[in-house]
Amino acid sequence: MTVDGRLARGERTRTAVLDRALVLATSEGLDGLSLNQLAVALGISKAGLFAHWRSKESLQLAVIEHARAQWTGEVIRPALHEPRGVRRLWAVHDRRLAFYEAERLPGGCFFANAHFEFNARPGEVQDRLATELRDWMSFLESLAADAIAVGDLRAETDAAAIAYEMESLGVCAVMQAPVLGPEVTFRHARNALLGHLRALATDPTLLELP
Repeated sequence: MTVDGRLARGERTRTAVLDRALVLATSEGLDGLSLNQLAVALGISKAGLFAHWRSKESLQLAVIEHARAQWTGEVIRPALHEPRGVRRLWAVHDRRLAFYEAERLPGGCFFANAHFEFNARPGEVQDRLATELRDWMSFLESLAADAIAVGDLRAETDAAAIAYEMESLGVCAVMQAPVLGPEVTFRHARNALLGHLRALATDPTLLELP
């Protein structure tokens, strides 16, 4: 029981630190994280954090994984409850924008910010971010391909192009929202993809107009 209790407390501490680190990474940069900064912010010892991460890079990699888990839980998994095809494809875009609108992270999007920050910094962090982006784009393309396969989108539709357009609209919206206003940018991001998918759909009524 004592060992189990220590493990549970350790896991709670680890989760609390990663939650805080994820928030800080979107406002101060992934490279701006430090174990000392997190220890002060959470009121725990720096030595305690070393039990989980022995270096700044190991912390950064853990934050990337934590961000992926958050994204999966709040964007991907809810969207997968929608029927296969174009409605599921649309739901991923809609859930993504809803996540941004909820302002869960002060910097808008962890992954967009981190990619811009590390694009010119070779190393393990950049490699992990590149893997995340490839996985995400493959996921979007697979959803578009599935919508074609089930007959929701016309056979000549380019699944890779749909994935690129979805990602472009999402990144553009979250980056412009603080300047141009969230109501305008997220509305445009939704309407642009909705109109495009309805034009490609074999049955446009599968996607309701706002």
